[in-house]
Amino acid sequence: MDFVRKIGHNEIVEITTPVLITWDYCKSRLCGYFRALNNYTKADSYPIPRIPQALDQLEKAKYITKIYCMKGFYHNGVKTNSMKLLRIICHMGIYEYTRMPFGIKNAPAHFYRMMDTIFKEEILEGWMVVYINDIIIYSETREDHVK
Repeated sequence: MDFVRKIGHNEIVEITTPVLITWDYCKSRLCGYFRALNNYTKADSYPIPRIPQALDQLEKAKYITKIYCMKGFYHNGVKTNSMKLLRIICHMGIYEYTRMPFGIKNAPAHFYRMMDTIFKEEILEGWMVVYINDIIIYSETREDHVK
């Protein structure tokens, strides 16, 4: 698991959060219970699109390709000084996230900001939509879609 780092026995640990195991599509997913941290976190107001907005853009599309961004939040790193706030504890020991975990208040905003930055031109040209963990490429003709 390259998105967490095991804390050594000699390291001082001030904060931990319990681990929840969530089930998604018959697979388990590690998730820290970050409610207390989220209560003290200032909300990032970066706009996250609503499903009707995303669907409106696809209205005239005859060709659609969906690309799933597996473990999307893990593509965002965590600042070293923030890792101590993202520690989890379980029967195997104490770990800290080195990548943005699921369950953090501002993770969706950070992810959207990253995706909008990477795909700014494609989104503005009107042939791509990013929605949650999906990149949707759409076009009216097969020729445009293949490009």
